[in-house]
Amino acid sequence: MAEERRGAWFGFGFCGFGQALGSGRGRQVHSPEPLRAPGAGLDVCRVSASWSYTAFVTRERPPSGAIPTPALGACPAPSPASSPPPAGGGGQVELSGFAVGAVGGCRDAWASEELLVVLRAGPGPGAGTELQAWAPGSALRGEPLWAQTVPEAEREDGPGGDETQAGPLPLLPCARAYVSPRPPFYQPLAPTLRARRLELGAEHALLLDAAGQVFSWGGGRHGQLGHGTLEAEPEPRLLQALQGLTMAEVAAGGWHSVCVSEAGDIYIWGWNESGQLALPTKSVAEDGKTTSEASGLNEDGSEVKRVAGGGDGAPTPFIAVQPFPALLDLPLGSDAVKASCGSRHTAVVTRTGELYTWGWAPS
Repeated sequence: MAEERRGAWFGFGFCGFGQALGSGRGRQVHSPEPLRAPGAGLDVCRVSASWSYTAFVTRERPPSGAIPTPALGACPAPSPASSPPPAGGGGQVELSGFAVGAVGGCRDAWASEELLVVLRAGPGPGAGTELQAWAPGSALRGEPLWAQTVPEAEREDGPGGDETQAGPLPLLPCARAYVSPRPPFYQPLAPTLRARRLELGAEHALLLDAAGQVFSWGGGRHGQLGHGTLEAEPEPRLLQALQGLTMAEVAAGGWHSVCVSEAGDIYIWGWNESGQLALPTKSVAEDGKTTSEASGLNEDGSEVKRVAGGGDGAPTPFIAVQPFPALLDLPLGSDAVKASCGSRHTAVVTRTGELYTWGWAPS
């Protein structure tokens, strides 16, 4: 999340490598704890978390006489919530966890286990923006694995048009390309897609365009593409099941996908092995009493399995794969505004500021 509303950043979950800034190693953080800024007068304005380390983009806090001083984690003078940090010299990227290091002059960062991607301001006026790919263990020292100057966002209708509001990395500011954790690192997009946000899973990609339509492509063996099959798609394909609905957010887990509509509805699909879809799972269905298993398909194509040996002896159904988007209701009819995915878990924030999480949660 880049340029979010002012407020504190919190971290929780596995912290065995000290991934949460200012925390100790070898910890399980079971409830949200505030992240500590790396230095006095600094604010954390973007967080990108991988499994073993986290990348933090920080900026100097404005003087208290200029504008009200924000709380920890706030960003200066926010633009739209989905937009990347503003142009200019940028701030500092600091790594915490298995990978450590820091580098200045940064506008954005994106962390993955294979690659750390940093977006830095060019060396001089008019020099553009430089995209750098680093090995996470490099401590951001020496030379990057790969670097390329990328264009800034372009206007839709000439000089007087509106600038494309591209989201944060891995989508590039020009909204015409994205960065992949595996070569080739620079992946162009068809200009007709008019990308607004792009999310990458372990084997698939989701794209939200300017009209609120969702496209997916890549591997589909767990139903994560949402097209009703388990087939791969080599090129972006429109999700027909969501046509007529305007989406505001997309998020990709390892092998599952989520989107949030402008009306606040949640649609979710893909692999449900750990309950990341908030649908019945095998572990809940069997409850330690499974003796046999059978499988079949629902009318919507979802793979439904049944385990025998429940309390009354009747088979208990669970959903292993959901290849079509399924509408998910939050408690109390809450409307969602933001969604995010880990490899096998999901988090949603509501309009009233409540946080819901579900999926993989080992003790």
